Amino acid sequence: MSKKLKILFLSAEVAPFAKTGGLGDVGGSLPKALHEMGHDVRVVMPAYQKIEAGYPGVTPMPGILNVPTGAGMLIAGVFQGTLPNSEVPIYFVAESNLFNRPGLYGYGDDAYRFAFFCRAALELTRALAWTPDVVHAHDWHTAPALTWLSTAGQGYEEFRGIATVFTIHNLAHQGKTSWHIFNYMGIQSHALAEEGYNEVNFMARGIYHATMVNTVSPTYAQEIMTPAGGAGLDALLRHRQYDVHGILNGLDYEEWDPAADGRIAAPFTAENLENRRHNRRALQSRANLPQRDNIPLVAMVSRLDWQKGLDITGHVIHLLMNGLSGDAQFIVLGTGDPAYEEMFARLASYHPDKMTAYLSYDANFAPLIYAGSDMFIMPSLFEPCGLGQLIAMRYGSVPVVRATGGLVDTVQDGETGFRFNEYNADAFWHALQRAIYVYNVDKPRWHTIQQNGMRADYSWQRSASGYEQLYEWAMARTVNG
Repeated sequence: MSKKLKILFLSAEVAPFAKTGGLGDVGGSLPKALHEMGHDVRVVMPAYQKIEAGYPGVTPMPGILNVPTGAGMLIAGVFQGTLPNSEVPIYFVAESNLFNRPGLYGYGDDAYRFAFFCRAALELTRALAWTPDVVHAHDWHTAPALTWLSTAGQGYEEFRGIATVFTIHNLAHQGKTSWHIFNYMGIQSHALAEEGYNEVNFMARGIYHATMVNTVSPTYAQEIMTPAGGAGLDALLRHRQYDVHGILNGLDYEEWDPAADGRIAAPFTAENLENRRHNRRALQSRANLPQRDNIPLVAMVSRLDWQKGLDITGHVIHLLMNGLSGDAQFIVLGTGDPAYEEMFARLASYHPDKMTAYLSYDANFAPLIYAGSDMFIMPSLFEPCGLGQLIAMRYGSVPVVRATGGLVDTVQDGETGFRFNEYNADAFWHALQRAIYVYNVDKPRWHTIQQNGMRADYSWQRSASGYEQLYEWAMARTVNG
C-alpha cells in the first residue's frame, strides 16, 4: 500500500500504561509497527487512576472535550503523550467519576464507562481536526464506537465514509448490558438475534457493525465460527465469514530480546546457547531450588484462570513432582482465581525441594523464568493467540501446548515445541513426557528445537503487513458499499 493512512486506534489497554493481558501488548506494539510503515496512527485509551495521578511523560491537553450523550453534554479532559520509544501520539480520555478507580474493569457501570470513552474518542478527532481513514477498535470495550458510527454518526459529514475494523481478542468476554445504553449513547438500533430480551451485547455489535472483523490468529478465526468455540456468536460470525480474518499477534522484539535483556542473569543467543545455563542457575537460586543441571526445569507464567487449562494441570504437575518421568523441577508465576492459587500452593507445600509457586505477577521476574526454564507449559482450553509461547521460544524455553488457537499457528510439534490435541490430563501428560524424553536422551535434537524457536519470526512487522492489507480491504468495501 503506497497511501499513508490515518488510523484511529481504540483500546481499553495499552502497554505500558495499562495492561492485564495480550490486549495491552497489542495496543502498545502494533501502532508503532504501523507508524514505522509510514502510517499516521493515533491511539486513544481511558485515563485510568495512575494516568490521572501523573504518569511520566503524560501531560494535560489544553481545553476540554464536550461529549454529547443521552444524559446531556458531559465534559472530559484529555491527557497526551507518546508510546515509549516512538513518535506515536497517545491520548487519554479523563473523566474522574468513570475512570479514576483502582481497577480497569469489573464495575457495574462498565458499559456506560466505555460507551462514554468511545464517544469521547470520536469527539477528540474533531477537536484535533483530524479525520481518520480507519477506526480500529479492539474488543467489546470499543465496539460502541462502531455502533455509533454506523447509526447516529451517519448524520455527521466528517464521520461518513470511515472504514472500521474490529479485532476480537477474546470472544468469551462480550460486554452485555441493558437496552438503556442506547438512550445514553443517543442512538436508535434494532435488536440482534444474539441478544437476549432487553439486552445489548457489545461484542456482537462490534462484529455486526464493523466493515471488517479480525481476530488474533488464523486458527482462532476458524474456531470462533463453530458452536464449541463461538461463545454463542458463531452464527453471526458465520454470517460474516467472508469478512472475518485471522492475523497472528506479534511480539515486541525490542522488549523481548535475550541478547540484551537487563532483567535476566546473562545474555545469550541461538548461536550461544551455552550462556543460557547462567540463567537456569540464577532461576533455581531465586526459587530456592537445588542447583541441579541434568533434570528438566518446567515453568508456567500465566493468569490463573479457567481458560488456561488449569483444570488438567494440577494432575499433571502432581505426576511430574512424584517422579513418574524421572526427576524434574517446576516453577509457576501468576495470580488469579483463588481456587487455582490454593491448588498450586498446596502442590508446592508437598514438594518444597522440587516446586515453587509465586502467586503474584512480577514483570521483572518473568523474563528470568523464560530464560532459565527448559520447558514452558500452556495447556489452554482455548487461546486466541497467546504471547507466552512466543516469549518462551524467543528465550529458548521449549513450549508444551495444547493444539488450539494461536498455539497451533506458532508451535510446530517436534520442531519448535510439543503439542497435544485432546483437552485432558492424559494427552497433556504424554506430550510433556515426549518433551522430557528428548531433553534427557537426545541433547542435539533438543538444542535444535530450542534454536528453531529462537530463530522463528513472530515480530510485529510481519503482523502489521497483514493489518495494512485489512485496512485496504475495509476502505475498498466502504467506498464500494
